[in-house]
Amino acid sequence: MNTPVNSSQRNRNRLVLVLIAAFFFVPMLIAGVMRFTNHHPAVSRQHGELLEPKPDLRALQPRLADGSVYAWNPPARIWRIVVAPAPDCAEACVALSQQLDTVWQLFGKDADHVEVLWLGEPPAGAKRPASLRVLGPSPELRAQLPRLSDPAGVPLYVVDPNGFVILRYAPGTDPGGLRADLAKLLKLM
Repeated sequence: MNTPVNSSQRNRNRLVLVLIAAFFFVPMLIAGVMRFTNHHPAVSRQHGELLEPKPDLRALQPRLADGSVYAWNPPARIWRIVVAPAPDCAEACVALSQQLDTVWQLFGKDADHVEVLWLGEPPAGAKRPASLRVLGPSPELRAQLPRLSDPAGVPLYVVDPNGFVILRYAPGTDPGGLRADLAKLLKLM
């Protein structure tokens, strides 16, 4: 036996059906309009500046502070953060070293695949994480780092395992962005 559905129940059911349809079709309509009007939200794939062309450091053989050669060693799959401050950098470099130490520690199990290359002797009071490799003076290496002499401070660079400088971070960049970018790159390995 069929029970007659009252008018308010039927209207409520229709409203629910229309809301369900809107839930599925409105996002597709908005996406279609955005696509055909060529309106795309701004997307930033990385926090650092992607360098093009990528400076090639493979031919350089930087020396560590103790005089031994720093080998790039691509099979080890080590990513590098390069810091090349001016010799008179003191307070700013101490703060930067603390930030880099925190970034390195946050890599956790992947920390063994990241090294910090500091060009020149770090100032007194600077943090020295286990990943720190102090390089001796190298005018050749400094010449390969794009826009190194920045009046705003010390830029940072990311060097891939093969020896190519792929990212530059402007002075004062949030170290969280550096960490996020390197975390993505480490996952690719």
